[in-house]
Amino acid sequence: MNVAILPIIQDSNKIYKNTKPIAVDLFFHLNYNTFIYGKGVDDIMIKSMTGFGRHEMVTDECKISVEIKAVNHRYLDLGIKMPKKFNYFEASMRTLLKDHIQRGKVDIFVTYEDYTDAKVFLKYNRSLAQEYMDSFKKMSDDFGIDNDVKVSMLARCPEVLTMEEVPEDEEHMWELLKDALLKACEGFVESRIREGENLKNDLIGKLDHMLELVDFIEERSPKVIAEYRQKLEDKVKELLASASVDDSRIATEVTIFADKICVDEETVRLRSHIEGMKKELLAGGSVGRKLDFIAQEMNREANTILSKSTDLEISDRAILLKTEVEKVREQIQNIE
Repeated sequence: MNVAILPIIQDSNKIYKNTKPIAVDLFFHLNYNTFIYGKGVDDIMIKSMTGFGRHEMVTDECKISVEIKAVNHRYLDLGIKMPKKFNYFEASMRTLLKDHIQRGKVDIFVTYEDYTDAKVFLKYNRSLAQEYMDSFKKMSDDFGIDNDVKVSMLARCPEVLTMEEVPEDEEHMWELLKDALLKACEGFVESRIREGENLKNDLIGKLDHMLELVDFIEERSPKVIAEYRQKLEDKVKELLASASVDDSRIATEVTIFADKICVDEETVRLRSHIEGMKKELLAGGSVGRKLDFIAQEMNREANTILSKSTDLEISDRAILLKTEVEKVREQIQNIE
């Protein structure tokens, strides 16, 4: 699909349009929308709630692996499993993930491998060592014994020499983790979009079939009334034999019957719901909750049509409608 737009250059509060059109494909057009309206490609695509993404960030220092997988859920439920050294970044990670995911039970697994030598150093506590030496000297003076303390003995005294870890560069570590998380999110969202497109195509096919069923019911309903009138007239003539038939009475009975089985309002509303759902699917975005509500209304109309029906053919189509609505509702549960 190609479209032609005029490049827009915004300068201060003025917008200038070049006179030479540029042919661009749909993807560029979507990026144009991102620039002008702040609506990105991911925002206008139907996305499934199930997905998977994985990325490894490998450097000379370490390897960080991030794996994301999700299943259906009414709301956004993030579960993060990672090494304790990354706990400080959990709030930032959740904020980043919420920019890419709106619904679903999402599990994130982070692993870390350190390729560097042990980042520890030996710390000498001189002030504490001095206190030990002062105490040893006082003991020697108090008891009149030799002060034979050697360096090796002093070094074994508690806390004189300690092993401590070199503090991590948190900003550098966050940049590595953030990059791995973003790449995993990209793969995760791409898998959701691919499955979402399949769901959309399947749903549109089901909705088109439902429209065909509605067309049949609308076409069949007037025939049911005509057939009822004919059967009523034949029955009355059979019972009354040679007596005259009261046309007004028959018309009254037919009117009462027609009012009882009339599904015009239901088919109009059902058609509107089907068209509305197709419109939402084509518009894209996070429409799962809205589609679920529309499906509930569709189910209500299909139930009413079935309950009013006295015709076998209409009943069969109404049952098929209910079946299709249930299939649609099941599929919608997978949409973000």
